[in-house]
Formats: sequence, C-alpha cells, structure tokens
Amino acid sequence: MIEVKGLYKDWKEFSLKKITLEIKKGEYFVILGPTGAGKTLLLETIAGFYIPDKGEVRIDGHEVTELPPEKRNIGFIYQDYSLFPHLTVEENIVFGLKLKKSSSPDTNRKRVKEIMDRLSISHLAHRYPSTLSGGEQQRVAIARAIAIEPAILLLDEPLSALDPRTRDYLREELKRVREELGITMVHVTHDQTEALILADRIAVMMHGRIAQVGTPYEIFNKPLTDEIADFVGVENIVRGVVRSNEQGIAEIEVDTGTIFAVSEYPAGEVKVCIRPEDIILSESRGESSARNVMRGRIKELHDMGPLTRVKMDTGLVALITKQSRENLGLQKGDEVYATFKATAVHVVR
Repeated sequence: MIEVKGLYKDWKEFSLKKITLEIKKGEYFVILGPTGAGKTLLLETIAGFYIPDKGEVRIDGHEVTELPPEKRNIGFIYQDYSLFPHLTVEENIVFGLKLKKSSSPDTNRKRVKEIMDRLSISHLAHRYPSTLSGGEQQRVAIARAIAIEPAILLLDEPLSALDPRTRDYLREELKRVREELGITMVHVTHDQTEALILADRIAVMMHGRIAQVGTPYEIFNKPLTDEIADFVGVENIVRGVVRSNEQGIAEIEVDTGTIFAVSEYPAGEVKVCIRPEDIILSESRGESSARNVMRGRIKELHDMGPLTRVKMDTGLVALITKQSRENLGLQKGDEVYATFKATAVHVVR
C-alpha cells in the first residue's frame, strides 16, 4: 500500500497542496488531470526524487519520506523511455539488476530472457535504442523497470508519444503485466480513455490538488464539480435552479425549459451535467419512460468515425452512432427530439 498524507511541495512556481491518497496493494491506480496539474511532480515525490516540504509518504506501512529512490523498491517509466543509447536492449534491461548486486550473472541473464520473452522483445536483444520504434522502446523501458522485481511501478504518461494502434497494444500489455505480477501500478495521464480502460480507481488532479478519487464509473458519471465534469467529457453543463424536489426527483428550471433529475438538492442554484452519449435523438416524441424530452433543430453535425456529434440550437450536444444517424437521415436544420432519463442527469453545486 502507498499512503500519502498531507503532502505539500513547492517547486519553481508550482505547488502541491495537501495531497492525501491511499493506494491499495496490487491496484492499478491512475492519476488523471490536465497538463500542468502537478501529476508528474506528485509521482516523482512518491518515487523519492523530491522530498516534500510537509507531509509524509509511506509504503507498506513504512515511512519513506526522506528515503532515496533506490531504497524504495520502485520502478519508474517515463514518457520518453529514458533508455541508455550506448547500451543494447539486453544491456539496458540487465542494468538495474547489476546495480542491485543480489544475483549472479547467470541468474540475471535468465531473468532478462524471461522478461524479454514475456514482452515479446527477445528478437531485439542486441539492437540499440536508436534503431527501435517508439512502441519497442517503451516495451524495453517496461522490461527494464520490472526486471528488478519492484513492489510498485510508477508510470509517467507512458503511452502519450505513441501512435493509436501501438497505444492500444501497450495498454493491454500493461494490464497483463499487472495481472501476472500482482504489482501495484500508479499511472499518470491526461487521457480519459486511457484512465477508463486501465484504472481500478482514479484520482483527478487539478491545480496541485486532488479534486476527486473514485472508480472510473464514479469519476465519469458522478463528478463532484462542473470543472471535473468538463474535463472528463461532459459537454452538457447547464446552469439551473431547483424549484421543487419530490421523492428524490428534482425539477430544475433552465433557460430552455425544465429538466428532471435524480438529486437530493431541495432548492437553490445548481449545475446540470448530462453526458452526450446519454441523449437519444428521434424524429418524433414517441413513447418513452424518460422524463426529459426537448425539441430543437440540428445546428452542427460532426463525423467522428463510428460516432456522430450532434449539436442542437438548444445548446444540447448528443453523441450517437453512425448507424443511428443514417437510420434517421439526419441533416443540419432538421427538427428532432432529444430524450434522456432523470437518472442520466448529474447535479452539482
């Protein structure tokens, strides 16, 4: 387990403020946030590259706040791979094992071969980093990090420099490494899709603070603030006023009408959050159990591969499948009905 308690750290013109986290043993934990949120600084402080100004870091119950990185049993993977250019792939991987001096050369060679086989890079053993693709270099970086059998693997934007196909492949590799080795993994990213696919839990970080911690479902469907909602892709964020609340169903007045939401807020100003994929478009009102139906005209249509983003003159944005668009024959200027359930509406102050 990793415990970070009341951590503060000033670095240049940036500050980490009152960071408190508990990361479970064997968990795939993602720190998600926009560029400049402080994610890398936090990760490097956990690793021991920086000593916090205040607070403490514990690993498996032992305080390591001022312990150097090499004594924390941690592996670290950077976005830029950080391989030694003058060493071959095999030499890069064995480097950390030589530093530990805990095994014989023969044992080290067997360990390196096993890891290269696991990550399908044995054929690269005698190549130099400059001759490898980005995906190959990152697999070598992963191999080098896990060769020393760390209890914790820290990953700083490890996939952001890769093409989409390689990124997808390495996501699966990282999941497999965690499952096979049972290692605790802490992964920093600004990519929401990456976080959704990989994380057991997510910490959203903004302005040097932890804004929310939860499961992927909680973060993406129950954001605590409108700022978090906007960051995780909730395009429909509307100001409104709760006029009544009966049996947990709030009636919220917004500029374009009334929205019903499952909410405990009895009254007052709120912000209504609706994910675009939770909105269903139709040509007629029809029959539906959904409480919310809004009529409007299509203002914009944007193809996004298998999906289409539809913006209406009411301000609502819907995300529908390409097949749905073709079935409805949607065109700019068409009048449609936007339907969404009260349970799809998330309300924040």
